[in-house]
Formats: sequence, structure tokens, C-alpha cells
Amino acid sequence: THTKTTTASRTMLFFRRTSSRASSCLLSRNKIIINNNNNNNCLTVQKVAAISGENCLQQQQHHHHFRRHYTNNATVVKIARRTERLLEAKKEAGLTYDALAQGLGVTNCYAAQLILGQAKLSPGLAGKFQSALPTADPADILEMQQTFPMRSYDPAILQEPNVYRTYEAIAHYGESIKSIINEQCGDGIMSAIDFYLDVGTTTGKHGEKRVVITFNGKFLPFIEQIAEDNTVKGPRE
Repeated sequence: THTKTTTASRTMLFFRRTSSRASSCLLSRNKIIINNNNNNNCLTVQKVAAISGENCLQQQQHHHHFRRHYTNNATVVKIARRTERLLEAKKEAGLTYDALAQGLGVTNCYAAQLILGQAKLSPGLAGKFQSALPTADPADILEMQQTFPMRSYDPAILQEPNVYRTYEAIAHYGESIKSIINEQCGDGIMSAIDFYLDVGTTTGKHGEKRVVITFNGKFLPFIEQIAEDNTVKGPRE
């Protein structure tokens, strides 16, 4: 067994190779660990701080959808290494996500999504991106424009405390959020596509730092399905 370990930045992105007989998973905080086993048959993304060997096996059932899109192990490794290079370029530039976002003219969360491969870099932003991260490989920036991201997540990410608490807050307040959206906007949902997400901080009345997460999504009303408006009707046999 050969294990290659490379250091990443604060953002955690973990990749693992597993097989039906796998008994261990090598993951650690703030590192990308690629474990090459003789009997491996898949490479799946883990965005967690640490996963035990037992959990690695339990999580395999959640990866079928992801593997359909990333059946080529080389593709996944390529994305992981690109992310690591971009994080290193960000570090060398001495930029926070806020500073990077300001240079690009996007939200700080969108700037992070670009680096993590969860958003597509437009040609209009490519030049600004290269200027902001001068040591970034131009080939990586070109690839970010030419490929379409797989916007997904591994369910195991919910084991990371920061992520889980955010998820828990949405789940706990979900019914109240829905009720208020319905009351203020009508019968519909908040879009996560026509959507802006910004993460900031403020100071509380006791001097403590507080986290402020702003979701700004377009309201999408449910339609009334009028038959004459249905331009493609189902066949009748």
C-alpha cells in the first residue's frame, strides 16, 4: 500500500479510495490523502475532518449517484489536485476569501465555490481570477472555464461540526422559515440557482464575534397547471 499525503489549506477536501473489502480510510484534518490499494474500485469525495474505517464502509452506499458522474478516478484526482494548487496560490497571494471576492466582484462564498470546483468560472471573470492569483496555473484557469462542475456533496460532510450545526439550524427552523416565506411571498420556494450567499461577522452586545450568513434567493411560485398552457401533453393510447 502506498499513501501520498499533501497539505491543503483551511478548507477541507478529502478523497478516498475504497473497495468492497476496504477496512480502513485514511483521512486527516486539513489534508488530502489518496490511499492506493491493490483492490480499489472507486474513488469518492469526502468533505469531512476525520472518518473511521467503519464509517468509510457505511458511507459507500451514499456514493452511487456521485460515481455515475465521476467513474474515471483520474478525473477526481485531477480536480483534487487543482483545488490544492488554487488554495496554495490563494495563500501565496495573501488573500482572504473576502479579498478575493472583492477583486472578482462576487460574493465570498461564490469565490470559495470557484476554488473548490463547485461553480464554473466564466470568461469574464477569468482575467480577474488570474490577476488576483498570479501564481495560479493558467491551464487550471482555462480548465475551470471549459468544464462543467459536478455540484454535489458527500453526506459524510454532515459529520463535520461546523457544517452540521448550519444544517441543524436550517432543519430546526425550517418549518418557521417556510411559514414566513409563504406569508410574505405566497406559495412557492426560494431558488438556490438565482441565489447569492454571503458569510460575514458582526459583534454582539457583549463584544463577542457572531456569524452572519445571508441567503438571498429569488422567490419561485408554484404554478397552477392549466391544461391549455401545457405545450407538451402526454400521449394517450
